[in-house]
Amino acid sequence: MNALELHSISKSYGAQKALENVSLSVPTGSRTVIVGPSGSGKTTLLRMIAGFEFPDSGYLSLNGQTLVDSTHEVPAHQRLIGYVPQDGALFPHMTVAANIGFGLATTGREKQERVAELMDSVALDSSMAQRWPHELSGGQQQRVALARALAQQPRLMLLDEPFSALDTGLRANMRKLVARLLAEAGVTTILVTHDQSEALSFADQLAVMRHGRLVQSGHPLDLYRYPEDEQTALFLGDAVVMPARIEAGWAHCDLGRIPVNNHRNNSAAQIMLRPEQLQLASALPDSAEVAGCRAVVTERDFSGNTCTLTVELQSSASGEDSGRSLLVRSSGMYAPPAGSAVHVSTIGHAHVLSEP
Repeated sequence: MNALELHSISKSYGAQKALENVSLSVPTGSRTVIVGPSGSGKTTLLRMIAGFEFPDSGYLSLNGQTLVDSTHEVPAHQRLIGYVPQDGALFPHMTVAANIGFGLATTGREKQERVAELMDSVALDSSMAQRWPHELSGGQQQRVALARALAQQPRLMLLDEPFSALDTGLRANMRKLVARLLAEAGVTTILVTHDQSEALSFADQLAVMRHGRLVQSGHPLDLYRYPEDEQTALFLGDAVVMPARIEAGWAHCDLGRIPVNNHRNNSAAQIMLRPEQLQLASALPDSAEVAGCRAVVTERDFSGNTCTLTVELQSSASGEDSGRSLLVRSSGMYAPPAGSAVHVSTIGHAHVLSEP
């Protein structure tokens, strides 16, 4: 069952199209991430869902209730949708307890107990109840903002890049904490971000936006392995993209003969491999009959447990550089040094990209 349905949502600001014919279904209880570069329309789409802005055309429904169509628009305060902005937007003149309890209909002891329950749910110690927002760390402020949003028992939670201002380590921990809390509460969630690693780790449904359009949506692993086009492939991570000739389920390219996931015959196409699909071994004799090709390591970017290598392919016939450089991920401890002669082979299937 889908909690949220967007159908043909469009929005323009003068001559500028912010959203164009966007349709998306968000399953109940899921975590959907809308990802895209700056100016792609993702934040505009989130504001449409929240009720802060309204589309020029299209309709939107939540749990079977129409929120926007051609005849009426439900205002934001009547939608029962939680919203956590990038900076948390806490009231600076209110304590933590007052921020969390803002908007609760209950009073007295019942309200205090509900605030204490919400603080516990987001892992905030009860001793913080009387602190002011400026006395909290960035992660603590985001947890207060999340507790305040959860206090309204929302039907849908919207997160607008809530982790972007946090340090790298804290960002990952907060992401895991928020994902767990929302899953335990059974709240359907939409996160907007421009960070592809954040999107891939948080989502169970990923929606990629570009130039106001929804380019592709689906399970994060499916989009990572089978992106619609080269731009999407490169946005979601490092990728090796090269021309090839497709014949009987195989791609013939600079890396040799590689199996593909598209069986178009005698067709020129662009194929994609992720760097982790490339494997390096010590250079083999020219006479060796093995799949793959020879290469030379030209750069070595060590980052601890992993190492990203740049290798330059060589023509199997002449041994000269082919001019094509590729990124390969290797174990940090055993990565060959720059200048090493290596043999490059592939694992898995190459993905055939759609024609532009």
